Amino acid sequence: MTSCSLPYRMFGPQAHIDFSNGFSYIRPHWRNSPTSTSSTAAAAAIPRISSLVNVKFQDLYGFFVEGSIDDVNVLNEVRERVRQQGRVWWAMEANKGANWYLQPQISSNGGEGISVASLRLSVLANTIALKKLVRKGVPPTLRPKVWLSVSGAAKKRSTVPESYYGDLIRATEGKVTPATRQIDHDLPRTFPCHPWLDTPDGQASLRRVLVGYSFRDSDVGYCQGLNYVAALLLLVMKTEEDAFWMLAVLLENVLVNDCYTDNLSGCHVEQRVFKDLLAKKCPRIAAHLDAIGFDVSLVTTEWFLCLFSKSLPSETTLRVWDVLFNEGAKVLFNVALAIFKMEEEELLRAHQIGDVIDILQNTTHHLYDPDNLLTVAFDKIGSMTSNTITKQRKKQVPAVMAELDQRLRRLNSLKLNET
Repeated sequence: MTSCSLPYRMFGPQAHIDFSNGFSYIRPHWRNSPTSTSSTAAAAAIPRISSLVNVKFQDLYGFFVEGSIDDVNVLNEVRERVRQQGRVWWAMEANKGANWYLQPQISSNGGEGISVASLRLSVLANTIALKKLVRKGVPPTLRPKVWLSVSGAAKKRSTVPESYYGDLIRATEGKVTPATRQIDHDLPRTFPCHPWLDTPDGQASLRRVLVGYSFRDSDVGYCQGLNYVAALLLLVMKTEEDAFWMLAVLLENVLVNDCYTDNLSGCHVEQRVFKDLLAKKCPRIAAHLDAIGFDVSLVTTEWFLCLFSKSLPSETTLRVWDVLFNEGAKVLFNVALAIFKMEEEELLRAHQIGDVIDILQNTTHHLYDPDNLLTVAFDKIGSMTSNTITKQRKKQVPAVMAELDQRLRRLNSLKLNET
């Protein structure tokens, strides 16, 4: 995101904003001012005021958003649902014990006299309960702890010395690589209007996370798109070290391999898998888009590389990430398919590539209600197991590698001709 006019972003612990009274608009103005001053015209306009008035406000995460009063109302409803879901989580803790989702196998009496079968049943029950809870949303205050646990990041961090992150940052100070140069170039363009990220401290913190990881994994180094992912992780996780380990587990365990390497082979594989899934799950849309020559990767590449962070509203993005960290990368396919499915009829009426892009961008930018999106993603799209997705990926790898090899040969040939 390079423009301050683009909305729907998040805030970290450094942005102290009071939303105790819900979302309030800051700068109302008429999008279509009534030309008639008669009382009849004014009365007719009253029912439409929620769609006529454009307002500027701050969302749950501190980013300024421009939208209608209807958008504000939806966001307030979402905020109330977040509160209600928080009460459900606290009730679960009261019933099962504090942090029950962190160590589901530990019982109140230390396991004495408990059979293996009953222990497994208890673990299964916790797993099912956790899956349902996560799909309905993790309360913001619990997200750092829950994400670290369900993603495996806490376990990954436990395998290295406690000083690992600090030592890594000190070891990379002052070093210049192609990755650090690109990171420095992208920092000012990462959510530029965020009240904390758009400060020297915020950019320095984000830089340390990105540079640190570029040295941890030289195969990945740094890829554009990671700046947005790391920034949102930093805002949610509250500390650099936690954000670093979430980024590490995301790239090393949650997402498919090679999504962010030089040739983006993993991303190309995901795009091919998605096209196949679209043809199976939404055949009318796939056939229509193919007929007008629209390549879905024009929009879905950014969705997958940035994990929807540049496309969806803030709370919707985090709700997707809640499930992503608990259930894996297959969730990205469910969500992407749901976006197409939700706009099926409008997409079928579009006959220009530009119109399709406009429809999808407008849809994602106004998906303020995460429950609507996730209901379609999991109830209407249907289940897709990780094994099914893995088989689809393996099927696409040879074609992707052949295509990348052919592209490399063309580039080398052009270089030889130039010399």
